[in-house]
Amino acid sequence: MELNPIVKTSLIKIDFIKRYEALSDQYNAERNPADERLLYIDGSEVMEIIRNLGYVPKFNSREKFFKIEEERSGEYTFGFHIILRGGSTEFVWVVKEGKEVLLGSPWGVYAKRIIDSSYRIKLPIFGTYEDLEEILRIAFGMYEDFKAAF
Repeated sequence: MELNPIVKTSLIKIDFIKRYEALSDQYNAERNPADERLLYIDGSEVMEIIRNLGYVPKFNSREKFFKIEEERSGEYTFGFHIILRGGSTEFVWVVKEGKEVLLGSPWGVYAKRIIDSSYRIKLPIFGTYEDLEEILRIAFGMYEDFKAAF
């Protein structure tokens, strides 16, 4: 399945793949071995980190992910979902045009659809709340750039 052309252009414009690879490389399994990962997280702590980064967080208890309040820009609605599992971070950007979903897949899918279906970028891994905060800071910066490019 191809990415929506506007989405693809915006991702390329912000150098998404290079930036996501850099984040993945910086917060990797070597830096955070399995026995040093933050496996059990305090949801209140995560909510506070997200608030401190300037966003209004919510937690979807049914599907077990954090998200920020959706933003509207003209006919588009932007959302950001954060899945924390096993000391790793998985991000999903959501873009809707009216009721049509233009984007709603995990970041790893974007690279596969831009480069090649076998291309893989590993999830960023964290061992401390400080690592998680820095990962989120970088991810939110990418999100802001993506919205601006869109």
